[in-house]
Amino acid sequence: MIDVHCHLNFNKFESDVDEVIKRARKAGITKIINVGTQIDSSEHAVALAEQYEDLYAIVGVHPHHADKLTKGHLPSGSLRPERSEGSHGIPDQVRNDNLDWIKQLEAIAEHEKVLAIGEIGMDYYSYQSNGIVDPKIQKEVFEAQIVLAARKDLPLQIHNRQAGKDIIEILINHKSYLLNPPGMFHCMSGDIPFLNKVLEMGFYVGFDGNITYEGIAPGETVSLKELVDKTPLERIVIETDSPYLTPLPHRGKRNEPSYAIITAQFIADLKGLPIQKVVEQTDKNVYTIFKKLKAGV
Repeated sequence: MIDVHCHLNFNKFESDVDEVIKRARKAGITKIINVGTQIDSSEHAVALAEQYEDLYAIVGVHPHHADKLTKGHLPSGSLRPERSEGSHGIPDQVRNDNLDWIKQLEAIAEHEKVLAIGEIGMDYYSYQSNGIVDPKIQKEVFEAQIVLAARKDLPLQIHNRQAGKDIIEILINHKSYLLNPPGMFHCMSGDIPFLNKVLEMGFYVGFDGNITYEGIAPGETVSLKELVDKTPLERIVIETDSPYLTPLPHRGKRNEPSYAIITAQFIADLKGLPIQKVVEQTDKNVYTIFKKLKAGV
C-alpha cells in the first residue's frame, strides 16, 4: 500500500531514515510520498526521491510558513495573478517585488518525481509553536501556489485546519485552475457539510492515525470516525503524516510509514470491509489523483 503523505524529509528521521524505509517495505508499504512545507524541506523531499526508487515528492509552502518567505511581510495583493494570461487562460506568472520563493518552488516542481503541489492551504488554529499567520498572507501564498500547480499540470494536496469556509471560497474562485480530479485534502477534518462540499468538488481525502483516537479534536464538532464513515472508500487515501499523528497503540512515539497499515485496518473495521479491499482501493485512488505515479513502477 501507499503512504500518500509523510515527512521523512524532517530532521526527526535524520539519523535512521534508511531503517525507517526498510521497516515500511517489510510492512507492505510499496511507495512513500514525502511532502515539503517550505523550500528547504521540499528540496529534501526531492533529494530523498532521487535516492530511493520507491520514494516520491510533493512540494510547497505550508500556511504556517506563509509569513516567512521574505525578511518582511509580503505586501498585500503582491501574489495575485497577473491579468495577462498564457495558454489555457493560466497566468504566466504572479506579481511580487520578491518572488524568489515561488521561482525556487517552480524549479523544484520540474523534477520528474514531484507529483503535486502541497501541502498548501489555510490554518486558523493557534499552535503553541506557531501562532495564526495573518489570513491575508496565507490566502495570497495559497492562491499563488494554486496558479503554479495549474501551470505545471499538477494536482493539489491541501492542508486545512478550521479554515474550511475560506478554503472552499478560494477554490471556487480558482475553479478554472483545478485539474480533474483536482487533488486531495490531507488529514481530513471539519464537519459533514464541509466534507460533502470537498467531495462534490472532486477532491479525495486523506485519513491518518488520529482517526484511532477517542473523542473530538479541539475546535472540531465531528469525530474523525464519523468523517471516515461518511466518505466513500472510492475517495479515501491513507497517510501517516510521519512523524506526527501516530496511531494507537503507538501514540506518543514517533510515527513512521510502516504504521499506515494500522490506519488501513482501522478503516476496514469501521466500514466492515476486508483489509485487502481497503488497500487495493485506496492505492487505486492514489494513482487516480497523481497521474505521474505509475502503477507497478
